[in-house]
Amino acid sequence: MTSVQPRWFTDTEAGHSQRYVERFRTMAAEGKDLDGEARLVDAMLPRGSRILDAGCGPGRVGGALHQRGHEVVGVDVDPVLIAAAEEDHPGPRWLVADLATLDLDEDPFDLVVVAGNVLLFVAPGTERRVLERLAAHLRPGGRIVIGFRRAEEYSYSRFDADITGAGLRLEQRFSTWDLEPFSRESEFAVSVLRVGA
Repeated sequence: MTSVQPRWFTDTEAGHSQRYVERFRTMAAEGKDLDGEARLVDAMLPRGSRILDAGCGPGRVGGALHQRGHEVVGVDVDPVLIAAAEEDHPGPRWLVADLATLDLDEDPFDLVVVAGNVLLFVAPGTERRVLERLAAHLRPGGRIVIGFRRAEEYSYSRFDADITGAGLRLEQRFSTWDLEPFSRESEFAVSVLRVGA
């Protein structure tokens, strides 16, 4: 176990998890487009690929990828979010686990998707360890696609150092999940990382 609690628990108010679940249920009921991340990941892989949805929350990304014919395992530290994923998106395997200590008894994954600012909610100082644990669950040459907003608590320069320190390579970076170009002024980054040389 990590000695420091994830920011998801320490930097949010009581009831935050259930409000988060209801927010996305409302957006889905209103017909909002919630599949942008899943469309990108689906385009990167052949049908039937193994995908780890890391920090899956209530399951919208993993659920959409399952509907597109992929084998999905979703992991989140919050049992409230995992319960919502099981209810709203049957099909994938949904597991409660801390990404900093992740150790799944699984075949390697083809790709890990990390959507929803997950790296900003892990325990402070564990970001590199999270990247290492995600990389350990990938097949050789597998990729991590990770998106999060610009933040003082975890800068893009720290992220880039952690990418290298975790034995990963930055292949591409965009400013949105629909692949708008990234610049130094961008407020969001979607990074494609690869395991190995």
